[in-house]
Amino acid sequence: MNLEQLQSFVEVARIGHFTRAAAQLHLAQPSLSRQISTLESDLGSELFHRARGNITLTDAGESLLPLARRMLADADTVRYEMQELAGLKKGRVRLGATPTLCISLVADVLTSFHVAYPGIDLHLTEQGSRGLLDELAGGALDIALITTSEDGVPPATSLQRTPLLTEELVVISSMRSPILEGRQSLTLEELAAIEQITFHESYDLRATTMQAFHAAGLTPKVVLEGAEMDAVLRCVERGLGVAVVPAMVMVDRPGLRSARLTAPSLSRSISLAHRNDVTLTRAAQAMQEMIIDTADILSSANRATTGLITRAPQQ
Repeated sequence: MNLEQLQSFVEVARIGHFTRAAAQLHLAQPSLSRQISTLESDLGSELFHRARGNITLTDAGESLLPLARRMLADADTVRYEMQELAGLKKGRVRLGATPTLCISLVADVLTSFHVAYPGIDLHLTEQGSRGLLDELAGGALDIALITTSEDGVPPATSLQRTPLLTEELVVISSMRSPILEGRQSLTLEELAAIEQITFHESYDLRATTMQAFHAAGLTPKVVLEGAEMDAVLRCVERGLGVAVVPAMVMVDRPGLRSARLTAPSLSRSISLAHRNDVTLTRAAQAMQEMIIDTADILSSANRATTGLITRAPQQ
């Protein structure tokens, strides 16, 4: 069994067709078929059910697929570690982050990192925390910025988590709207009576907000449901309704005003996660250090103003 065979197996499983997979791999179809046959012979199990126009995985194939992906990802990591011997002039960092962090903390980090290490390839994956944890566990990411509410599910024991920040969720409205004018805070009951915009189900903070409404026996007045972050902010700026967002989103948003949410207040924790069983590459270590430094700067600056973003207690 070799990496080329595993790559061929993963590609056929992904595409579900030998000829198209061969084209994707720049191989002749007979060569690809021989690789798969040899792999099956070495393992002593058939990996695919072969029917005309319908290639599906056997039980053995289903078992091998996540392991093959993990082995290929680890091989890539080794390759980039060897390149890093040149002194961070080459390499790669695969960073994952939630959508709300991608438009705030991550944007600052990536800009600074690229200036400091222009030869490092940067790959960014944007999705919810649960999806990012799965990507980490499968070897598709080096590090990830995840968020959890107070009752959120902690990462699996195979992952190491470093707490970074704690931030409050705030209610935002357009500067042109009178809804929050002169208001420093808003209760959950008051918020439920105001037309608001809710996020797509993949956003962790949507679940946090809706759980708070449900626990209080309240039904929010939703005017737009299922939006992504950029759409939510634009719609709020245009006066369509209010929204509940992390305090960090308010940085550099002159078209918005915010009020604290009380009775109850809601907050979330931001953490940096990576696999316990894999040593971070030098490039990933440098990225991790820059993320921590940027989080320190952000919390220090906010402490002098609103106090909505604070450094998380260290474990």
